[in-house]
Order: sequence, then C-alpha cells, then structure tokens
Amino acid sequence: MPKHFRSLQEFTKLELLGLIGRAIELKKEKKVGKIHQQLMGKTIGLIFEKPSTRTRVSFEAAMYGLGGQVIFLSGRDTQLARSEPLKDMSRVMSRYVDGMVVRTFGQEVVEELAAYATVPVINALTDLHHPCQVLSDIMTVIEKKGPIEPLRIAWVGDGNNMANSWIQAAGILGFELTLACPQGYEPDQEILTESRKRASKPITLIEDPVAAVHGADVINVDVWASMGKEDEQEERLRVFSRFQLNRELLAKAPTDCVVLHCLPAHRGEEITDEVLESAQCIAFDQAENKMHIHKAILESLIG
Repeated sequence: MPKHFRSLQEFTKLELLGLIGRAIELKKEKKVGKIHQQLMGKTIGLIFEKPSTRTRVSFEAAMYGLGGQVIFLSGRDTQLARSEPLKDMSRVMSRYVDGMVVRTFGQEVVEELAAYATVPVINALTDLHHPCQVLSDIMTVIEKKGPIEPLRIAWVGDGNNMANSWIQAAGILGFELTLACPQGYEPDQEILTESRKRASKPITLIEDPVAAVHGADVINVDVWASMGKEDEQEERLRVFSRFQLNRELLAKAPTDCVVLHCLPAHRGEEITDEVLESAQCIAFDQAENKMHIHKAILESLIG
C-alpha cells in the first residue's frame, strides 16, 4: 500500500521532524545551485477543485525542481464535474501518474481517493485539514526560533482547517498551543480531543486574544472567512473584529515574537498592513518554504 499524506495525525514526531529537516537541507542545496533530479521520470497530478496561487505554484516548482513532471487538472477539467465515482477516478489516475496532490472541499474526497489509489495521495487542502501548509509554517518557525518543543504558539481567529492542523501538530511535536477563537467558531472538537490525548504540553482553547498572545513566541493568524465561506463575510467581520492582529495586540506579546500568516492576507481585517509589513512578520518566508516542504514530501512519498 502506498504511503499517503492525508493529515498530520498519521505521522510520528520523528517522521514530521525528518521531513522538515530534509526540506531545510534541500533549501540550502538549492541556494548553492545544486541540481536535484530525484524524481526524474516521475509525474504527479494536481487535482484542484479549489483554486490556488501559492499551493499550485509551489507544488509545481517543487516537482520540476526535483526533475519530475506535473499535470494540472482543475475541478472542471475532471470527471468529478460529471459525478464520476471517486473510486473510479482514483484507480484510473493511479495508472497515469506517480502521485496525486488534491485540493478540495471535503476531507472525504481525499480519504476515498486514497482508499482506492495505488500511488500516494497528498492533501493540499480540505475544509478540515491543511497539513502541508502547517508543516511549512513549522519549518519557518524552526529556522527563526530554533527547536519547536520549547516554544509557545498562539493561534488567533477562526478555528478553521489551519487551526485543526496546528492542533494535530502540537499533539505530535510537543509544543504549547493556545487558540483564541470566538464562540461558535471553534476548531473541530474531535481533533482537539484526540490531540490533547497525545500531547505533552497544553493545547488550550480560549476566547481572549490578549491572553493568547501573552508570552507567545509565535502568533499565527489566517483569513476570517475561508474559501467557501464568503457568504458569511459580513457577519464574520462583526464577530472577529476584536481578533485583529494589529500593533496594539502585538504589543501584548514579547518583543521577539514572530508573526505567521499563510496568505493571502486581507489587510485591514485579520491583520493590519503595519503588522504584515513589520520585521516581526515572516509570512513571505513561510510562502517560500511551502516549495521546500513540498519537495521533501514528494521525495519521501514518490522517490
């Protein structure tokens, strides 16, 4: 059976740190001009029901950077638009490509594709999980702050797919995580419960963003209305207004705290332009590291 990348929960601490370490190594080698050809002769299919800029380009650049090839399929380009059974699509695609990278709505799509695939299936985003993104975020934190275990991470805003994957990461890697989310916008309860069982440090859910950032080494924010929730935009603007990461909230954290945002940012909503452009914000390092972590994942699963 192939090894899939559906969520962080199916990996050990050693495996996740190994992927991050390898990504850092690949990044260093690229900067000195080393040519990578580990995936020469291999092809991945990018199956994107949700549009993307960073995730698509970083996966394509990663695969090409390892000597491989990419076939991109949007939702309208596949038989999914015509209600072809996922199990049929998965078995056919497995005969054409060496791996599938899937960006979709329901986690059940990734699960069913993986159940019938004979090649690795990689979750590039669902409404429930965003594992590749969080792994690249943690890589960025390690580059800037050192080992992740002693650090205190704060999440401020919506309990969305990013929050869910951060919760799983905290349970596996053993760092302290505090999430400040408005009532009614909490992360997935089952993921929270299971991750707390595995965790060696507290995973705390509160409603006060000031308390969350107090003593934090890292503050993480994301858009208030994720893709597919645009019809809730006006209501979310009202509910989340006190969760904005602005200069006043950032001042409640230590001066050496760093700020994460997976992008795209809605400047003036979840984060102000002043904070996003500040020296403490490492969002664009995060964006670069998506490519390097994707290389490590592709090399590990397909190489």
